[in-house]
Amino acid sequence: MAAIDVEPQKMETLMRTLKLSGHVGFDSLPDQLVNKSVQNGFVFNILCIGETGLGKSTLMDSLFNTNFESIPSPHNLPTVKLKAHTYELQESSVRLKLTICDTVGYGDQVNKEDSFKAVVDYIDAQFEAYLQEELKIKRALPTYHDSRLHVCLYFICPTGHGLKSIDLVCMKKLDTKVNIIPIIAKADTISKTELQKFKSKIMQELQANSVEIYQFPVDDESVTEVNSVMNSHIPFAVVGSTDFVKIGNKTVRARQYPWGTVQVENESHCDFVKLREMLIRTNMEDLREKTHARHYELYRRRRLQQMGFTDVDADNKPVSTPTLRTYMATESRSATGTCTSVIDNRISLKKIPQQFVQC
Repeated sequence: MAAIDVEPQKMETLMRTLKLSGHVGFDSLPDQLVNKSVQNGFVFNILCIGETGLGKSTLMDSLFNTNFESIPSPHNLPTVKLKAHTYELQESSVRLKLTICDTVGYGDQVNKEDSFKAVVDYIDAQFEAYLQEELKIKRALPTYHDSRLHVCLYFICPTGHGLKSIDLVCMKKLDTKVNIIPIIAKADTISKTELQKFKSKIMQELQANSVEIYQFPVDDESVTEVNSVMNSHIPFAVVGSTDFVKIGNKTVRARQYPWGTVQVENESHCDFVKLREMLIRTNMEDLREKTHARHYELYRRRRLQQMGFTDVDADNKPVSTPTLRTYMATESRSATGTCTSVIDNRISLKKIPQQFVQC
């Protein structure tokens, strides 16, 4: 069968701005979108990375004002394991399916060289699961439980001396796979003067090692000012607590010490309120969007290239994908009994990956 060269049609689209002579009703689209989103509910997945005993579970309880009843982890695990737990939360009429993934045994081994590997493999596995769902002929994405991680809270030990090697190596391995927000754990164990120096030291080391952390977006005018200010507070110095203490006429989350009381939600004591405001109340949707548009898209592009998909040929001209070639080859086989592409029989089928065409 002769080859068929299909030239893409070049069409110029002329856009005109018209005035309406009366009310139409499509100005209700934002309300429709909100109603549909509320009806479907939301998904948010958090990865907590840090050494055992830094208060990861306690901070999660404090952030979402509940008790996730997590089980304390031992310090003698031979390898790093990731444990994910999913919870159904509801606030007013908004439902949230929250998944908290904890790195059990992280940093507890004598040889910490491969501590990041289990984390990288887990993140890639969630991307791969979503990609496989996308590639199905009959997809169920609206009901698919999206397990891709939207944010990584990296807990830094409050040493006051800078980042450890394991911190830099792990964050560098993850900065193209997940949105990283570094936080200083148990910030009540370090003085305010030391804390400011510690924050500066951490940011200098991250920049020196080209580690890209998540920056709160400033392109939206409604949050530009607050996000710009909060970007200067990273890494957040946080304190969590499951205990409530009565101070005056109020009962607040706090930690009591012989020398005084540290209030979790007192901004003069720690950055907990700033973290909650930025993570949940202001930028949760941006974290979800960046996960899909940036980190997942990068993984998807690499995987499709490995599978043999391409957009252009050696001459930088558009080419058909292996999936389309397979379909056309199947159609040709049924008509002629031979495995020949009707798009271009000059292309050798040996160049098409075997997982797409079996001649």
